[in-house]
Amino acid sequence: MERISIDEYFLKIAAVVAERSTCRRRKVGAVAVRDKQILSTGYNGAPAKTKDCLELGCLRDENNIPSGKMHEICRAIHAEQNSIIQGCLHGVSLEGATVYCTHTPCILCAKMLINAKIKRYVSFKEYSEDAFVDLFKEAGIKFDVLKKPGSKINFLE
Repeated sequence: MERISIDEYFLKIAAVVAERSTCRRRKVGAVAVRDKQILSTGYNGAPAKTKDCLELGCLRDENNIPSGKMHEICRAIHAEQNSIIQGCLHGVSLEGATVYCTHTPCILCAKMLINAKIKRYVSFKEYSEDAFVDLFKEAGIKFDVLKKPGSKINFLE
């Protein structure tokens, strides 16, 4: 059995984090990592202690809003935003971190990640917009879109 790469390892973890999402459209998970240690995680969903889309329905679907447009009409906080917030709540800086996320970032998340001073962003699925690309290049953030990791967990019995 071959050992998976560190990138595949953390992308698989991001995919598991995404399973906690309360979004009806897209489940997204993010994991911030530095020196092979998890700093924080986040998934997309309504703010803590508020009703989510699983309970109330999707505002974006109800208003026929396409993906990547009018982000303000949504109950959810994005996975990357929640990962940054979790770091803040626990006194953990994401400076110099790599963020592994199931999807590439929207422009709002890209701006926040730049100001959080991450150094790399790794994903396996592209979001509906790519405005982050030029911004990441200008800010010197390396990004990679890799092959989707396998969903099978390999272990010895």
